[in-house]
Amino acid sequence: MLSVKNLIDTTSLTADDITQILDLGRTFAEVNNRDVKKVPALRGRTIVNLFLEPSTRTRSSFELAEKRLSADALNMGGSTSSVVKGESLADTIQTISAMNVDMFICRAQFAGTPELITQNTDAKVINAGDGKHQHPTQAMLDLFTIREHFGHLDGLKVAIVGDLLHSRVCGSLAAALKTMGAEVVFVGPPTFQVIDPAYYGVEQTANLDEVIEECDVVYMLRVQLERMGGAAIPSRREYNRLYGLDETRLKRMKENSIVCHPGPMNRGMEIMPEVADSAKARILDQVNAGVATRMAAMYLLLGGESDGLA
Repeated sequence: MLSVKNLIDTTSLTADDITQILDLGRTFAEVNNRDVKKVPALRGRTIVNLFLEPSTRTRSSFELAEKRLSADALNMGGSTSSVVKGESLADTIQTISAMNVDMFICRAQFAGTPELITQNTDAKVINAGDGKHQHPTQAMLDLFTIREHFGHLDGLKVAIVGDLLHSRVCGSLAAALKTMGAEVVFVGPPTFQVIDPAYYGVEQTANLDEVIEECDVVYMLRVQLERMGGAAIPSRREYNRLYGLDETRLKRMKENSIVCHPGPMNRGMEIMPEVADSAKARILDQVNAGVATRMAAMYLLLGGESDGLA
């Protein structure tokens, strides 16, 4: 089982933790390819999906993962909880916990919300994305996708490109990649760069063309207009010219290299349609991996039945 009680960030995970999730994720990936996509591994467990911020991929992925593990799910959103009546989040969590639930999956606009939940419940907690902070299960599905292609993670060079400053994927993925022995470089315009790349233990550059031929994985980030609060950005055309992944740059990449993106994509801005739909793109593989790796994370945290994997 994992060395952590809750999955709040990737910086707390050891290489063994990550390997367990990826290895078990492969087992669950096989389950997801069956005609009957269900195992009794978490039968009788109750999981609360507390999504306080809009989500399509993450929410549907967790809900499918719970159903395929035979867990019982309770879905809550910010507009359907008593938080809108003025109740504190702590009181809401304590109230739901009193119903003897086993796990909270939390998606929140503000960084630190999942950690706050751990202080108000004995149930397990998984961070499904909190503000600009972390998104650990996204990192796990990314690592799964990359490892499935290359067979390993150690020694790979990964460029994370684009809106670094506003991305929670950036922090969680970089830390997980480094734990597994990969080299990471951040690429983005000065207005989108992280303030202290040394904090992440990575190099940072504003020149995509300078590094693209060296990388095994080019991971394009979505430009998160909704998180910028009026920050100045280049025009879409200028941004695409300097930092967009187009067919010309695609041809300069290593022969066996791949392209990833967390979605949703701004086609024509950070990634061109012909690249998103190319043979190098692993974007739909990432989506597919999300269900399997989230099944693995929930199973490992809840100590599921070993005879329920069949």
